Amino acid sequence: MEAQDLLKKVRKIEIHSRGLSNIIFAGQYHSAFKGRGMAFSEVRAYQYGDDVRDIDWNVTARMNSPYVKVYEEERELTVMLLIDVSASLDFGTRMQTKRDKATEIAATLAFSAIQNNDKIGVVFFSDKIEKYIPPKKGRKHILYIIHEMLDFHPESKRTDISCALQFLYSAVKHRCTAFILSDFYYRGDYEKQMIVCCKKHDVVAIQLYDQFARELPDVGLIKICDAETSHEMYIDTSDKKLRQAHRQYWQERRASLDRLFSKTNTDNISIATNEDYVKSLIQLFKLRS
Repeated sequence: MEAQDLLKKVRKIEIHSRGLSNIIFAGQYHSAFKGRGMAFSEVRAYQYGDDVRDIDWNVTARMNSPYVKVYEEERELTVMLLIDVSASLDFGTRMQTKRDKATEIAATLAFSAIQNNDKIGVVFFSDKIEKYIPPKKGRKHILYIIHEMLDFHPESKRTDISCALQFLYSAVKHRCTAFILSDFYYRGDYEKQMIVCCKKHDVVAIQLYDQFARELPDVGLIKICDAETSHEMYIDTSDKKLRQAHRQYWQERRASLDRLFSKTNTDNISIATNEDYVKSLIQLFKLRS
């Protein structure tokens, strides 16, 4: 992609995602993703309805009238985006690829984070850690992240979700909120890494998929290619048994993910490339709130 076209695309994504985060998501994001706890702020005179457990007895004794402690939420969060950059994300049959959709969602989450004064960092992963962008604040930092998402070229085509989880656990020392944006096409076992990671961090899974992954259309004989292995083969989509087997494979994959996310208490949503992701994110935020 030429530099001028890249800048135009970065700007377009910024305008769209900032608008969403300002108008729709800022308040809901704040409610859905809490700070680290409550910190003492000040004392004030007791008012009817205040919890007597909050009374500051030392100040009350000095002032000869009841005073209570006031606490504020420790708001600042660290938000990490774990973004799958394997070759399977380059697939899309309706207007957008899974990578395009991931970029828009990640940008919207990033702008929502800085609206709430949170830091944002990124891990690009394939079957290894391709790039790590440490958490920072500010618009320039997010524009750099968007630029990288649009123009980044991974060294590997394959996927290994376990390596991303292991890196998150070791690289981010304090508790963070981590969004995994992936199609979760990975045959390996990463349950142990997920369990360990979820005990330390607040992990949210966002599955990106193309509608043809869920329902194969009847379009006759077609050639398909596995983006990660480059294996090619012809299939006859007019075969009802083939389409049924494809549908069943999708359902089994989704059921397997549901079991994993339930076991690790991981909030998750699935978003198709032809769907409006705004509704899905609002649903996720409301669920957490």
